[in-house]
Amino acid sequence: MKRYPLKLKGIAKAAIWGGTRLKTDFGKQAEIDRIAESWELSVRDGATNVVENGEGAGLSLSDYFAQAGFDAASSDYDGANFPLLVKLIDAEKPLSVQVHPDDDYAKMHGVGNGKTEMWVVIDAAPGAELVMGLPDGVGRAGFAIAVAAEKFDSVLRRVPVKPGDVFFIPSGMLHAIGGGILIAEVQQNCDTTYRVWDYDRRDKDGHLRPLHIKEALDVVRPFRPGECDALRFAGGKAELPGEALVNCRYFEVSRLHCDGETPLSLPADVFTHLLVLDGSLSAAGGGETVDLKAGDSVLFPAGTDAPAVSGNGTVLLSCPKEA
Repeated sequence: MKRYPLKLKGIAKAAIWGGTRLKTDFGKQAEIDRIAESWELSVRDGATNVVENGEGAGLSLSDYFAQAGFDAASSDYDGANFPLLVKLIDAEKPLSVQVHPDDDYAKMHGVGNGKTEMWVVIDAAPGAELVMGLPDGVGRAGFAIAVAAEKFDSVLRRVPVKPGDVFFIPSGMLHAIGGGILIAEVQQNCDTTYRVWDYDRRDKDGHLRPLHIKEALDVVRPFRPGECDALRFAGGKAELPGEALVNCRYFEVSRLHCDGETPLSLPADVFTHLLVLDGSLSAAGGGETVDLKAGDSVLFPAGTDAPAVSGNGTVLLSCPKEA
């Protein structure tokens, strides 16, 4: 099986807070009216992208790796525990205030690995904001007291956002995407979320969505000044071209502005995922070329010959640091 830029079909996901911009702005197709998330890179049971072009067209990404060789993903990938999940997120309404476990807690409780993530804000309505962590001086004990009293606003650190902003969310950090925000997300391949507060919203069947207060209290923690940035860039030597956004122990992410033909110097022993944030481009490598628009994505398998992009636009590049 050839190694070339694999155009991936996104996987549409519904949620009560989702909007319509993934359809209107990025042309995502789905039978659901509102797409909350489009999973642009996913190898999970029941949620694996399908290749749309070239020799592997019609194969699931997991089947492509099985045929091309698992080292097309990384030198230590064995077909299990794919390392990354990449999403587009349209938060028309606020997401729940939540927190994710670290690796140790996740394994202890049988939910795989933990979840560290990062966000790039693609667009944001005037006045839009995120929840990012606990306010200064609030620790686990203060957080628990406020949650028990349902005084959630007293323990939420709110941050205004604008297009282009970048945020790093290590496991254990309280967070929420606010309404009116369109985001690209790169994360550990984990879908475990502990909700703390959901604004007393009800789902389509009129039920309150479940909260996970005990688990959230177990894993939430404050972060010392400078600690988050230290974790964000703890991954050693950066390998991706462009502006380094995150280089943590789990993944590396960069933002690259393209104008004309741009050869890509990519890591040799792991895949690289490319998500188009804006513009119109083509991706080439291994003797194949595929045209891309905003919202499209391709995966360059490890060892792809002469990878390059051409055209005008901005792309988000991501690759795993561990598999």
